[in-house]
Order: sequence, then structure tokens, then C-alpha cells
Amino acid sequence: MQIAPNTVASLAYVLTNIQGNTLDQADAQHPFVYLHGSHSIIPGLENALNGKQAGDTLEVTIPPEQAYGLKDDSLMQQVPRSMFAGVEEEHIIPGAEFHAQTNGGMQTIVISAVDGDTITIDGNHPLAGQTLHFDVTVLEVRAATKDELSHGHAHGPGGHHHH
Repeated sequence: MQIAPNTVASLAYVLTNIQGNTLDQADAQHPFVYLHGSHSIIPGLENALNGKQAGDTLEVTIPPEQAYGLKDDSLMQQVPRSMFAGVEEEHIIPGAEFHAQTNGGMQTIVISAVDGDTITIDGNHPLAGQTLHFDVTVLEVRAATKDELSHGHAHGPGGHHHH
């Protein structure tokens, strides 16, 4: 069976940046499983997987525009240290990630600079602006179940578990 809309694909992959550093990976014991056509993965990878089948391997390099987008400077802002009231001092450092409730739901923000009582935060996806390289092996392709189609995402073995 080929990967197409309304199929569920299981993948093993290694994701690296252009410097060759591994950013993420999934193996056959803990595969990445997704519903194709549900926009749950980045467009560049979803497009590259169209028509592939179990056993296929591919290497694909995806520009930021087809991944997590370009860096948006409007998502960078300076906020007073008081915004981090209750956060321990050693956690208020560049690179620290926090989850913030925004109008668009949960968002990850990263501290990019600390200058006295002024903290610069970055609301961009951590991989925004990066070219990504995937080395993918398609492990399995199957038809999505009615539940998966109505929920808009793949369900793991043994049924449905919301986290």
C-alpha cells in the first residue's frame, strides 16, 4: 500500500540540521506514526512521503519555508523579569524553554537573552529558520480507521489514548 491521504504511516527517521547534528530520531521499536493528509507533519516531509511504501528509504532536505517557517522577528520581545515571578533564578537563562498560554493555544517560548531585569523571549518554533535533513525508512503503511479519520490523527497500538 502506498502512502496517500487517509493512510497511517509508521516511520523510522533521523533528523539532522545542516551542520549534521542529530535533532530528533525514531527507530523501529519506537516509530513515528502519523495520519497522512492531516497536516500533522511539516509540509515538505509529507510531500516527500506521498506514494512511498513499506521498505522505502529516502533522504530529503527541507527548506525552512516547507518546515517550521522562517524566523519571525515579531515573535521576539523583551519582557520584564517580573513575568517570570516564581521561576527559580537558575532557570532564567538563555536557551531555557517555557510553555505559555496564548490566544493560539499552548506555545513554547525560549529565552534568547538576559540583560539585568530585561528578558528577551522568542516565540518562534525552535526549528524555525532551519533547513532540515531527514533520513527516513517507511516501516508500515495501512488504511486509517474510521476513528482515526474522524479524530484527524493516528492512534497507537491498542486503540486511542489522548494525552
